[in-house]
Order: sequence, then structure tokens, then C-alpha cells
Amino acid sequence: MNTIIETERLIIRELLPEDEAGMFELDSDPEVHKYLGNKPIKHIEEARRVIELIRLQYETNGIGRWAMLEKSSGNFIGWTGLKLITIPINGHVNYYDLGYRMIKRYWGKGYATESAIASRDYAFNVLNTDKIYGMADISNTASCNVLQKAGLMYRHDFEYDGTPHAWFEMENRPKE
Repeated sequence: MNTIIETERLIIRELLPEDEAGMFELDSDPEVHKYLGNKPIKHIEEARRVIELIRLQYETNGIGRWAMLEKSSGNFIGWTGLKLITIPINGHVNYYDLGYRMIKRYWGKGYATESAIASRDYAFNVLNTDKIYGMADISNTASCNVLQKAGLMYRHDFEYDGTPHAWFEMENRPKE
């Protein structure tokens, strides 16, 4: 297992084909997809394809979302991390987007914030990027709160796929 980041309660590593059952549980839940366009997947093959696409991003972009495992149980609880966005969104292109998605039974435990902070630190300390971005449906207050707890600043609302979204940014601060 290639651990990329270890936090107090999480192991964060590359997504692997063996994560397909967890990805299916995650992405087949309509509540998980409430603020993601309401398009939950219906077949395990779709979960496999998502993992393949993310693994291709590792090769093509050197980065992609990572599996998030609960350290105490070893359970797959979702994904987290950075994605290089190469198409224009909200006037930005070729930037690192901070994101996360978790299986519903792990909501409300602080795992999203813990993983977002670890991903932010990876962006600034390992990738040495100048800035990271995040976005969330404006109705998804939990996700907006996670981005802010990770230090990203709300900038403005914008339309994304016909839905109002909040835009967040954070600049890397020089080490003192």
C-alpha cells in the first residue's frame, strides 16, 4: 500500500482497483450525490471506470484524488485530495482543486476536514504550488465549511453546470 499521507485518524493513498466496492457504495448513494448533479452510479463497472480514470490522472498529471481509509478499521471511507483541473472553470485553468467525498456513515466525524488540511499541506509543502482552489454547491454548507476550516477563503459565487457554486482560494504562505 503506497501511503501518501498519514494523519491522526486517516491513511491517504492512491486509489486501487481493489477499492471498487467502496467506490460503488460511495457513488451509488443518492444522498452523496445530492450536490453533485444527482447522478449516482448504478453498476459496479461504473466504479471501476472512475478508478481507472483517476489512475490515468496519476500518470498524465502526476496527481489525482486519493483513497481515504479510516486508520482504526482500515475501511475505505471515500476519497480526498487534489486534482489538476485542465479545462477552464470560473476563469481558471491548470490549477489544483481540493476535494473530498465520503460514504455517508462517515459524515460528521471531521474526516473531511482532516483530509482537506492534509491535502492542502501536501499541495504547498510537496507540490510547492502557489495557490489551491476549491468549490462547492452553495447549498452544501458542510462542504463549504470544510474548505474554510482547511484555510481556503470564500471569494464569490459562480454558475457551474447551471447551479450556483461558492469559489474558494488559498495562497501558499512563505515559510518564516
